[in-house]
Amino acid sequence: MLIVAAYDIAITSEGGTRRLNRVAKTCLRYGQRVQNSVFECLIDDLTFVKMRQELTALIDPELDSLRFYNLGTRYENKVIHIGVKEVQDLAGPLIL
Repeated sequence: MLIVAAYDIAITSEGGTRRLNRVAKTCLRYGQRVQNSVFECLIDDLTFVKMRQELTALIDPELDSLRFYNLGTRYENKVIHIGVKEVQDLAGPLIL
């Protein structure tokens, strides 16, 4: 399934920059960055639970926010991209 993860971290608060870096690095382990604070993750249910738990533990819920959008397994026609930043097809072959 395709999960879109977005976050907003209060970097002006104490430890905010550190939280931001940790959240971004964690998201990179699960998917690809498509905007500054937006990631697309092609993962299964169990991996999504693990990702959500890890990210929830990293943020300060009084200052920061996380949003997850579950686009399911038939996501191809639900994502429309306009602009210059092309992203890798997560389900396509990986060529090194």
